[in-house]
Amino acid sequence: MGKSLFIVFEGGEGSGKTTQAKGLANRLRKLGFPVVLTHEPGGTLLGNRLRRWVKWGRGVTVQTELFLFFASRSQLVNKVINPALEKGQFIICDRYEASTFAYQGYGRGMDLDFLKMVNTFVTDGRSPDLTVLLDISAEQGLERKKMKMDVFEREGFLFHQRVREGYLKMAAADPERWMVVDATLREDKIQDIVWEQVQKSLG
Repeated sequence: MGKSLFIVFEGGEGSGKTTQAKGLANRLRKLGFPVVLTHEPGGTLLGNRLRRWVKWGRGVTVQTELFLFFASRSQLVNKVINPALEKGQFIICDRYEASTFAYQGYGRGMDLDFLKMVNTFVTDGRSPDLTVLLDISAEQGLERKKMKMDVFEREGFLFHQRVREGYLKMAAADPERWMVVDATLREDKIQDIVWEQVQKSLG
């Protein structure tokens, strides 16, 4: 069946990451590929508990928020991602390390070098083979969200604009492992664009 792949979907609020991650996973499964679909924060028992704190908790400091994300990621890498890849399975993940750099780094203004250092420690250097950035303006993305409730959706417009700019900078700096897709396209069109790139990655 060819090599396994670690594919991540990234993007701002309302970009359609979850929908596209599920769509790709289903497409691969129909072709007989073994697929593990997961998400951040979460994906493990501990990670799902941490997700509730980091997204819906009140009074959580930005420093605590950061390390809750890292704790969740450490569990996900060691309990889900690495074991699946060692078995030759595909990993499709809704958010991963780039979200930390975009939201905590570019969005909240935390030191990027520090974030990269800690991230390398908790992931043991495990990075995606392909990161799909579903790009959408902050205005359009937030408009798609009907209920702005979680800690990030409650942030102001300028925060989300910085997040988007951060994503685009990361994609431009590593075009071999990133692809940028217009998230305002039709859902099926985005699926076809992503699938074409995945086929290339499979060789």
